[in-house]
Amino acid sequence: MKILGILNITSDSFSDGGRYLEPGAAIFHAQAMAQSGADIIDIGAASSHPEAQAVAPEIEIARLAAVVPELKAKGVSLSIDSFAPLVQRWALGQDVDYLNDIHGFPDAALYPELAQSKAKLIVMHMVQERGVAVRTDVPAREIFDRVTAFFDARIAALTKAAIARDRLILDPGMGQFLGRDPENSWILLRRLPELKARYGLPLLVSVSRKGFLRKLVNRPALESGAASLAAELFAEAQGANMIRTHAPGALKDGLKVLKHIGKSY
Repeated sequence: MKILGILNITSDSFSDGGRYLEPGAAIFHAQAMAQSGADIIDIGAASSHPEAQAVAPEIEIARLAAVVPELKAKGVSLSIDSFAPLVQRWALGQDVDYLNDIHGFPDAALYPELAQSKAKLIVMHMVQERGVAVRTDVPAREIFDRVTAFFDARIAALTKAAIARDRLILDPGMGQFLGRDPENSWILLRRLPELKARYGLPLLVSVSRKGFLRKLVNRPALESGAASLAAELFAEAQGANMIRTHAPGALKDGLKVLKHIGKSY
């Protein structure tokens, strides 16, 4: 199990917008997450929730450039969360370990550069083709087939472009990325074993503080830690190989307890 600690260097992220926009605060928080249990720091310089404001690629790059070199110098494994090709090209030039695209790398013009790189690619599904999340109605009965159709097509396109299949990590998307109905996220969580069996690729799940959890427990984002942890532990039990979270220390502790309980003597 790999744990990705979420680092938002943004002004408007839904749970901690502005808190880590200043480079010093971002670097300190990244190191703290790494020390508490994060194997990888996933850095996003532009928000993608439905109310997010557009951020020019040049601003994303400037925000990232203020923290990425120092974190790399400290030996921190990094993932860059961006759907902008200019930002992705910049990140490849920084030799980061992972690229995380909420659109699942739709831009074929980038494929030759992806093929030449060594970065692992987090291929996320979302119900919209481009842009930030939009509140879209997707019937619960359709969501799993939509996810698999997306992955079937995207894996075929990437591997045809000489991108090694074993570099791909699949993220079914959660919350608004699966549509307006909270049940869609619950369906995907329950059916993670089917995705794993179908593709034989690592699965990443990102549920931390998301709206479908908050709605269930009636808590604001900063009070949804317990709900997030419960869903994360369930995802791991269902076969998730990577969890993206705001609270890597809590997740690491939870996994340690479950592992100990499951020991045979």
